Amino acid sequence: LVGVLLASMGMDTLTGSPRFDFGNIYLLGGIPFTPFVIGTVGFSQVLKLMEERNKKVEANLNQKLTIKGSLLTAHDFKRLLPPAIRSGFMGTFVGVLPGAGATTGAFLGYAMQKTFKSEEPLGTGAIEGIAACESANNAAAAGAFAPLLALGIPGSGTGAVLLGGLMMWGLNPGPLLFTTNPDFAWGLIASLFLANILTLIIAVGIIPFLIQILTVPVRMLIPIITVVCVVGGYSTSNSMYGVIIMLLSGVFGYILDRNGYGVAPMLLAFVLAPLLESNMRKAFIISNGKLDIFFDKPISAFLLLVLFAIVLTPVIKFILRKAGVSKKK
Repeated sequence: LVGVLLASMGMDTLTGSPRFDFGNIYLLGGIPFTPFVIGTVGFSQVLKLMEERNKKVEANLNQKLTIKGSLLTAHDFKRLLPPAIRSGFMGTFVGVLPGAGATTGAFLGYAMQKTFKSEEPLGTGAIEGIAACESANNAAAAGAFAPLLALGIPGSGTGAVLLGGLMMWGLNPGPLLFTTNPDFAWGLIASLFLANILTLIIAVGIIPFLIQILTVPVRMLIPIITVVCVVGGYSTSNSMYGVIIMLLSGVFGYILDRNGYGVAPMLLAFVLAPLLESNMRKAFIISNGKLDIFFDKPISAFLLLVLFAIVLTPVIKFILRKAGVSKKK
């Protein structure tokens, strides 16, 4: 709910009228996504690290990690395979949706993994959580090529840049691309398979170097991460407005984390809220404000039933568990 509320700030998606701008000209464009994410995910961790800045590093400096030692064991592969397959299918579907993007896929993959069991709690570096996020993220990035090549519709900011690059080379993405330029289209698809193999080799090779980050003291990590967050917040808007949003969202994310509220659902709602609002309002315009448009088709009615089941299941379980405890007493 907080994510939807924050995403509704700025210009109305259909009428173009300002709302929730509080008389501030910067808020007319809404809250920029990148500084908001950098603050809630990155800078909030900086504030958390300040509490443990004197904590000693527990990494074993005497044991050198080799490439062979960094490879996955059979047990690790067995743990990550189910979430990777689940999130891979879901991430591909998210990537095909115009405007969703890989970030949405990563958050959805992590949220879905929370409903399944893991050997270690999520948030502590569990393999299942990392596999769910990264497989959904990578699948969404690859899935975004489907609307880009088949329809000429970019599914993300990266897709928009690629669309511009293709048009500069005289290529027109769309249904005719596979007939007019089949060599390019199938060569691009083949390059995705090759890119996965190359990135896997590179990632495995640099693991022994990346593990040295664990040896950096926390008090040195705090200023480094802060500088990266400030630069990232400034580069998106080329003004201090992005930095201010990053700082405020970092404090807000830290407060939520300290009180046991998850930041990921808020970010997910923030990303999907514009898509939800525009399509819901279009549906109301078509139906003249009637709610039966969401139930008259079997597919939409089925999806709404699934949604209600997902939302009500935890509530029903809590009521039954509480009733069972009271009976035992």
